[in-house]
Amino acid sequence: MNAPRHNPARFDFVSIRLVVACARSGNLTEAARECHLVLPAASRRLRDLERALGSALFERHSRGMTPTATGLAFVERGIAVLQEFDHLLADVADARKGVVRHVRVCAGTAAITQFLPPLLAGYARRAPEVQVELEEQVSQRVVASVREGRADIGVFVAGPDTRGLDVRDFRKDELVLILPAGHRLAGRSPLAFAETLDEHWISLNAGAALLQAQQQAATAAGRTLKLRMQVRSFDAVGHMVAAGLGIAALPKASARPIVGAMNLRWRPLSDAWARRQLQLAIRPDADDTVVALRDFLLPTSRNAKAARAGIE
Repeated sequence: MNAPRHNPARFDFVSIRLVVACARSGNLTEAARECHLVLPAASRRLRDLERALGSALFERHSRGMTPTATGLAFVERGIAVLQEFDHLLADVADARKGVVRHVRVCAGTAAITQFLPPLLAGYARRAPEVQVELEEQVSQRVVASVREGRADIGVFVAGPDTRGLDVRDFRKDELVLILPAGHRLAGRSPLAFAETLDEHWISLNAGAALLQAQQQAATAAGRTLKLRMQVRSFDAVGHMVAAGLGIAALPKASARPIVGAMNLRWRPLSDAWARRQLQLAIRPDADDTVVALRDFLLPTSRNAKAARAGIE
Protein backbone atom coordinates (compact mmCIF):
# COMPACT_ATOMS: atom_id res chain seq x y z
CA MET A 1 0.00 0.00 0.00
CA ASN A 2 1.49 3.31 -1.07
CA ALA A 3 1.78 6.07 1.55
CA PRO A 4 -0.12 9.28 0.74
CA ARG A 5 1.99 12.01 -0.83
CA HIS A 6 2.27 15.29 1.06
CA ASN A 7 4.00 18.57 0.40
CA PRO A 8 7.19 18.39 2.52
CA ALA A 9 7.28 22.20 2.71
CA ARG A 10 4.36 21.99 5.16
CA PHE A 11 6.40 19.92 7.60
CA ASP A 12 8.99 22.36 8.93
CA PHE A 13 10.54 21.89 12.37
CA VAL A 14 8.70 24.85 13.89
CA SER A 15 5.33 23.32 12.99
CA ILE A 16 6.37 19.92 14.31
CA ARG A 17 7.53 21.48 17.59
CA LEU A 18 4.23 23.37 17.78
CA VAL A 19 2.19 20.15 17.49
CA VAL A 20 4.31 18.43 20.15
CA ALA A 21 3.96 21.45 22.46
CA CYS A 22 0.18 21.53 21.93
CA ALA A 23 -0.10 17.86 22.82
CA ARG A 24 2.00 18.35 25.94
CA SER A 25 0.22 21.44 27.25
CA GLY A 26 -3.26 20.98 25.77
CA ASN A 27 -3.31 24.71 25.16
CA LEU A 28 -2.48 26.55 21.93
CA THR A 29 -1.58 29.79 23.70
CA GLU A 30 1.04 28.07 25.89
CA ALA A 31 2.37 26.10 22.91
CA ALA A 32 2.68 29.27 20.82
CA ARG A 33 4.59 30.98 23.63
CA GLU A 34 6.92 27.97 23.96
CA CYS A 35 7.64 28.07 20.21
CA HIS A 36 8.09 31.88 20.18
CA LEU A 37 5.07 32.42 17.91
CA VAL A 38 2.24 34.90 18.16
CA LEU A 39 -1.11 33.17 18.62
CA PRO A 40 -2.57 33.94 15.15
CA ALA A 41 0.59 32.60 13.44
CA ALA A 42 0.52 29.44 15.56
CA SER A 43 -3.16 28.86 14.79
CA ARG A 44 -2.52 29.33 11.07
CA ARG A 45 0.43 26.90 11.10
CA LEU A 46 -1.69 24.28 12.81
CA ARG A 47 -4.60 24.67 10.36
CA ASP A 48 -2.25 24.58 7.34
CA LEU A 49 -0.61 21.40 8.65
CA GLU A 50 -3.94 19.68 9.25
CA ARG A 51 -5.10 20.72 5.79
CA ALA A 52 -1.92 19.28 4.25
CA LEU A 53 -2.41 16.02 6.15
CA GLY A 54 -6.09 15.84 5.34
CA SER A 55 -6.87 15.00 8.96
CA ALA A 56 -7.41 16.86 12.25
CA LEU A 57 -4.56 16.57 14.73
CA PHE A 58 -6.56 17.89 17.70
CA GLU A 59 -10.08 18.05 19.01
CA ARG A 60 -10.79 21.63 20.17
CA HIS A 61 -12.99 22.13 23.22
CA SER A 62 -13.61 24.70 25.94
CA ARG A 63 -10.85 23.26 28.16
CA GLY A 64 -8.23 23.35 25.45
CA MET A 65 -7.27 20.71 22.88
CA THR A 66 -6.81 16.93 22.88
CA PRO A 67 -4.82 14.96 20.26
CA THR A 68 -6.81 12.77 17.90
CA ALA A 69 -5.56 9.33 16.90
CA THR A 70 -3.80 11.01 13.96
CA GLY A 71 -2.41 13.62 16.33
CA LEU A 72 -0.99 11.00 18.69
CA ALA A 73 0.74 9.22 15.81
CA PHE A 74 2.12 12.53 14.53
CA VAL A 75 3.40 13.50 18.00
CA GLU A 76 5.15 10.14 18.51
CA ARG A 77 6.99 10.37 15.21
CA GLY A 78 7.44 14.12 15.54
CA ILE A 79 9.30 13.74 18.83
CA ALA A 80 11.65 11.22 17.19
CA VAL A 81 12.27 13.63 14.28
CA LEU A 82 13.01 16.51 16.65
CA GLN A 83 15.35 14.38 18.74
CA GLU A 84 17.25 13.30 15.64
CA PHE A 85 17.49 16.93 14.54
CA ASP A 86 18.83 17.91 17.98
CA HIS A 87 21.37 15.09 17.71
CA LEU A 88 22.36 16.36 14.26
CA LEU A 89 22.97 19.86 15.66
CA ALA A 90 24.95 18.41 18.55
CA ASP A 91 27.07 16.33 16.16
CA VAL A 92 27.75 19.40 14.01
CA ALA A 93 28.76 21.36 17.11
CA ASP A 94 31.04 18.51 18.22
CA ALA A 95 32.60 18.32 14.75
CA ARG A 96 33.45 22.01 14.95
CA LYS A 97 35.23 21.24 18.25
CA GLY A 98 37.13 18.34 16.68
CA VAL A 99 34.86 15.50 17.88
CA VAL A 100 34.23 13.19 14.95
CA ARG A 101 32.79 10.05 16.58
CA HIS A 102 30.43 9.15 19.43
CA VAL A 103 30.74 5.82 21.24
CA ARG A 104 27.92 4.72 23.55
CA VAL A 105 28.98 2.80 26.65
CA CYS A 106 26.40 1.14 28.89
CA ALA A 107 27.67 -0.13 32.24
CA GLY A 108 26.56 -1.47 35.60
CA THR A 109 26.99 0.44 38.82
CA ALA A 110 29.87 -1.76 39.96
CA ALA A 111 31.93 -0.94 36.87
CA ILE A 112 31.13 2.77 37.04
CA THR A 113 31.92 3.24 40.71
CA GLN A 114 35.05 1.07 40.83
CA PHE A 115 36.82 1.16 37.48
CA LEU A 116 35.54 3.28 34.61
CA PRO A 117 36.12 6.94 35.62
CA PRO A 118 39.96 6.94 35.41
CA LEU A 119 39.89 4.71 32.34
CA LEU A 120 37.49 6.95 30.43
CA ALA A 121 39.44 10.04 31.51
CA GLY A 122 42.60 8.44 30.15
CA TYR A 123 40.91 7.60 26.86
CA ALA A 124 39.57 11.15 26.53
CA ARG A 125 43.14 12.44 26.74
CA ARG A 126 44.34 9.84 24.24
CA ALA A 127 41.51 10.25 21.72
CA PRO A 128 39.87 13.68 22.16
CA GLU A 129 38.12 13.30 18.80
CA VAL A 130 35.96 10.50 20.28
CA GLN A 131 33.06 11.49 22.52
CA VAL A 132 32.17 8.69 24.95
CA GLU A 133 28.57 8.69 26.20
CA LEU A 134 28.02 6.66 29.38
CA GLU A 135 24.68 5.23 30.59
CA GLU A 136 24.17 3.32 33.83
CA GLN A 137 21.96 0.20 33.78
CA VAL A 138 21.63 -3.15 35.55
CA SER A 139 23.63 -5.98 34.00
CA GLN A 140 20.78 -7.63 32.09
CA ARG A 141 19.84 -4.34 30.44
CA VAL A 142 23.48 -3.60 29.64
CA VAL A 143 23.73 -6.78 27.59
CA ALA A 144 20.34 -6.14 25.95
CA SER A 145 21.43 -2.60 25.01
CA VAL A 146 24.53 -3.91 23.23
CA ARG A 147 22.66 -6.71 21.48
CA GLU A 148 19.89 -4.35 20.30
CA GLY A 149 22.30 -1.66 19.07
CA ARG A 150 21.45 0.96 21.71
CA ALA A 151 25.00 0.75 23.09
CA ASP A 152 28.35 0.08 21.41
CA ILE A 153 30.11 -1.31 24.49
CA GLY A 154 28.67 -2.94 27.60
CA VAL A 155 30.39 -3.52 30.95
CA PHE A 156 28.57 -5.82 33.37
CA VAL A 157 28.86 -8.58 35.95
CA ALA A 158 29.14 -12.00 34.31
CA GLY A 159 25.87 -13.92 34.26
CA PRO A 160 23.51 -12.64 31.54
CA ASP A 161 23.23 -14.57 28.26
CA THR A 162 25.87 -13.08 25.95
CA ARG A 163 25.53 -15.44 22.98
CA GLY A 164 26.25 -13.65 19.72
CA LEU A 165 28.44 -10.98 21.34
CA ASP A 166 32.21 -10.59 21.50
CA VAL A 167 32.90 -10.85 25.26
CA ARG A 168 36.16 -10.28 27.16
CA ASP A 169 36.99 -10.33 30.87
CA PHE A 170 37.21 -6.80 32.25
CA ARG A 171 38.02 -6.74 35.99
CA LYS A 172 37.20 -8.69 39.17
CA ASP A 173 35.58 -7.43 42.34
CA GLU A 174 34.57 -8.78 45.76
CA LEU A 175 31.28 -8.38 47.59
CA VAL A 176 31.39 -7.59 51.31
CA LEU A 177 28.72 -7.34 53.99
CA ILE A 178 27.66 -3.80 55.05
CA LEU A 179 26.33 -3.42 58.59
CA PRO A 180 25.36 -0.68 61.05
CA ALA A 181 27.90 -0.03 63.81
CA GLY A 182 27.24 -2.35 66.73
CA HIS A 183 25.29 -4.91 64.67
CA ARG A 184 25.38 -8.48 66.01
CA LEU A 185 27.06 -9.72 62.81
CA ALA A 186 29.83 -7.11 62.85
CA GLY A 187 33.31 -8.66 62.86
CA ARG A 188 36.49 -9.10 60.86
CA SER A 189 36.52 -12.79 59.89
CA PRO A 190 34.78 -13.96 56.69
CA LEU A 191 31.12 -14.82 57.22
CA ALA A 192 28.98 -17.27 55.24
CA PHE A 193 26.03 -15.63 53.50
CA ALA A 194 23.69 -18.32 54.90
CA GLU A 195 24.37 -16.98 58.40
CA THR A 196 22.88 -13.61 57.45
CA LEU A 197 19.51 -14.82 56.20
CA ASP A 198 17.62 -14.10 59.42
CA GLU A 199 18.24 -10.40 58.76
CA HIS A 200 16.29 -7.95 56.62
CA TRP A 201 18.18 -7.02 53.44
CA ILE A 202 18.60 -3.89 51.36
CA SER A 203 19.49 -4.51 47.72
CA LEU A 204 19.30 -3.11 44.21
CA ASN A 205 16.39 -3.16 41.79
CA ALA A 206 15.31 -6.15 39.70
CA GLY A 207 17.76 -7.14 36.98
CA ALA A 208 20.85 -6.22 39.00
CA ALA A 209 23.47 -8.97 39.11
CA LEU A 210 23.97 -8.33 42.83
CA LEU A 211 20.31 -9.02 43.65
CA GLN A 212 20.21 -12.12 41.47
CA ALA A 213 23.30 -13.57 43.16
CA GLN A 214 21.80 -12.97 46.61
CA GLN A 215 18.48 -14.58 45.69
CA GLN A 216 20.18 -17.59 44.12
CA ALA A 217 22.42 -18.05 47.16
CA ALA A 218 19.43 -17.86 49.51
CA THR A 219 17.55 -20.46 47.42
CA ALA A 220 20.60 -22.75 47.44
CA ALA A 221 20.60 -22.51 51.24
CA GLY A 222 16.91 -23.48 51.31
CA ARG A 223 15.93 -20.05 52.59
CA THR A 224 14.18 -16.93 51.33
CA LEU A 225 15.97 -13.60 51.11
CA LYS A 226 14.13 -11.16 53.41
CA LEU A 227 14.25 -8.29 50.96
CA ARG A 228 13.01 -5.20 52.73
CA MET A 229 13.91 -2.45 50.29
CA GLN A 230 15.26 -2.10 46.75
CA VAL A 231 17.02 1.04 45.54
CA ARG A 232 18.92 2.17 42.45
CA SER A 233 22.37 3.12 43.77
CA PHE A 234 25.08 1.94 46.15
CA ASP A 235 24.89 5.27 47.99
CA ALA A 236 21.16 4.75 48.59
CA VAL A 237 21.90 1.24 49.89
CA GLY A 238 24.34 2.77 52.39
CA HIS A 239 21.78 5.31 53.61
CA MET A 240 19.19 2.56 54.20
CA VAL A 241 21.68 0.47 56.18
CA ALA A 242 22.77 3.52 58.20
CA ALA A 243 19.11 4.13 59.09
CA GLY A 244 18.93 0.63 60.58
CA LEU A 245 16.54 -0.74 57.96
CA GLY A 246 18.62 -3.78 57.10
CA ILE A 247 22.00 -5.10 56.00
CA ALA A 248 23.47 -5.21 52.51
CA ALA A 249 26.28 -6.47 50.31
CA LEU A 250 28.32 -4.16 48.08
CA PRO A 251 31.56 -4.38 46.09
CA LYS A 252 34.43 -3.71 48.50
CA ALA A 253 35.96 -0.82 46.53
CA SER A 254 32.57 0.93 46.41
CA ALA A 255 31.69 0.07 50.02
CA ARG A 256 34.77 1.52 51.71
CA PRO A 257 34.01 5.23 51.13
CA ILE A 258 30.33 4.65 52.00
CA VAL A 259 31.28 2.83 55.22
CA GLY A 260 33.64 5.65 56.19
CA ALA A 261 31.20 8.44 55.43
CA MET A 262 28.21 6.82 57.16
CA ASN A 263 29.91 5.20 60.18
CA LEU A 264 29.08 1.68 59.04
CA ARG A 265 31.04 -1.56 59.26
CA TRP A 266 32.03 -4.07 56.57
CA ARG A 267 32.82 -7.77 56.81
CA PRO A 268 34.11 -10.22 54.17
CA LEU A 269 31.79 -12.90 52.80
CA SER A 270 33.28 -16.39 52.59
CA ASP A 271 31.09 -17.55 49.69
CA ALA A 272 32.76 -18.16 46.30
CA TRP A 273 30.02 -16.22 44.46
CA ALA A 274 31.05 -13.06 46.36
CA ARG A 275 34.14 -12.90 44.13
CA ARG A 276 32.79 -11.75 40.77
CA GLN A 277 34.02 -11.43 37.20
CA LEU A 278 33.07 -8.26 35.34
CA GLN A 279 32.96 -8.54 31.56
CA LEU A 280 32.99 -6.25 28.55
CA ALA A 281 30.98 -6.94 25.38
CA ILE A 282 30.70 -5.50 21.88
CA ARG A 283 28.87 -6.72 18.78
CA PRO A 284 30.90 -8.79 16.30
CA ASP A 285 30.41 -6.11 13.61
CA ALA A 286 31.72 -3.27 15.81
CA ASP A 287 33.77 -0.68 13.91
CA ASP A 288 37.43 0.17 14.51
CA THR A 289 36.68 3.05 16.90
CA VAL A 290 34.59 0.84 19.18
CA VAL A 291 37.20 -1.93 19.08
CA ALA A 292 39.94 0.60 19.93
CA LEU A 293 38.08 1.78 23.04
CA ARG A 294 37.29 -1.81 24.04
CA ASP A 295 40.95 -2.76 23.76
CA PHE A 296 41.99 0.32 25.76
CA LEU A 297 39.67 -0.68 28.61
CA LEU A 298 40.94 -4.25 28.85
CA PRO A 299 43.25 -4.98 31.81
CA THR A 300 46.04 -6.08 29.43
CA SER A 301 46.17 -2.58 27.90
CA ARG A 302 49.28 -0.62 28.87
CA ASN A 303 47.38 2.58 28.17
CA ALA A 304 44.59 1.58 30.57
CA LYS A 305 47.11 0.78 33.30
CA ALA A 306 48.82 4.12 32.77
CA ALA A 307 45.47 5.95 32.86
CA ARG A 308 44.56 4.35 36.17
CA ALA A 309 47.99 5.00 37.67
CA GLY A 310 47.73 8.67 36.69
CA ILE A 311 44.55 9.07 38.73
CA GLU A 312 45.48 7.07 41.82
